[in-house]
Amino acid sequence: MRIEHIAMYVNDLDSARDFFIKYFNATSNDGYHNKTTDFRSYFLSFDDGARLEIMKKPVMEDCVKDLNRTGYIHIAFNVGSKEGVDALTKRLKDEGYEVISGPRTTGDGYYESCIVGIEGNQIEITV
Repeated sequence: MRIEHIAMYVNDLDSARDFFIKYFNATSNDGYHNKTTDFRSYFLSFDDGARLEIMKKPVMEDCVKDLNRTGYIHIAFNVGSKEGVDALTKRLKDEGYEVISGPRTTGDGYYESCIVGIEGNQIEITV
């Protein structure tokens, strides 16, 4: 068994799509639009076959995204090397994204950093 995809609602669908394309080499489908409900979505695919569905609908509740809460908390991307973690973390920081940890080796042996990415969502960059 494998996870087919992960989904997240966003406020700015095109900016979220562009973020994942720019920083994580995602490829996007042409999008879906339900004209009756005005629901819109894109499926983003990554090199290893993982997929992320980003979605938007006209009325959504936009709660505060406390990083110390229960529930889904981050999405992690393996960039293949420590140098890749360092380079992408620096690039994101230089372009205005908050680095909240790392790059560092964690107690359980991962080399990683965590940033606050698109719309306040945490993203882990790891090997």
